[in-house]
Amino acid sequence: MSARILLVEDDPAIVSALTELLRAEGYAVDIASAQDEALARALPGASGVATGRAPYDLVLLDVTLAQGNGLAVCGALKHAAPALPVIFLTASSDEFTTVTGLELGADDYIAKPFRPRELLARIAATLRRAQPPARRLLSLGELTIDPDRAQVTRAGAEIVLSALEYRLLLLFATHAGKLITREQIRDALWDDAGTYIEENTLTVYIKRLRDKIEDDPAHPALITTVRGLGYKALG
Repeated sequence: MSARILLVEDDPAIVSALTELLRAEGYAVDIASAQDEALARALPGASGVATGRAPYDLVLLDVTLAQGNGLAVCGALKHAAPALPVIFLTASSDEFTTVTGLELGADDYIAKPFRPRELLARIAATLRRAQPPARRLLSLGELTIDPDRAQVTRAGAEIVLSALEYRLLLLFATHAGKLITREQIRDALWDDAGTYIEENTLTVYIKRLRDKIEDDPAHPALITTVRGLGYKALG
């Protein structure tokens, strides 16, 4: 899906040239020529403001508008939708306006007259930075582990684990298919307060973890015992 750009500009010649340039690159472009129109398009209704979402992926914003002010537009956009990227188009000698725009939260600026390829490169770079990082998920059999949320699910249903059970499962999942000795496990689980995990305590926690994640805890398949050596997670 192509990125959606709102171009806020009131010079017909610039609008025509930029629209042609952006659409040739595959971007979907809408035009607003005034402050009120720009805000109505970028933040349509109270729900858009309340949720911080906007119908555009980027706003290309002229600082000087015949009706309204680009700085005011930027301030309102960044207040309502902080994650919405804004690039200013500004006069090359107008340092004060440029600094003010950046202080209001603008992500970048480009001076007029601008070079088309430079503008496209800045747009592409800003869009890349605005993309949320992909969530890193781990799996162990039918289990899905989301380290960012410290959440474990099976077929979409959450499995509630204690903090130590979760750390234990995460250790096995990140070493899937590899032998982990009991000593290595205890070292990894040694908490910040210096509390050491005793042999018997470790056995209890592994049993509790198996009770929650194994289909048949008496005959575990996800975390198996390697007699005399340690444990191995399904790999």
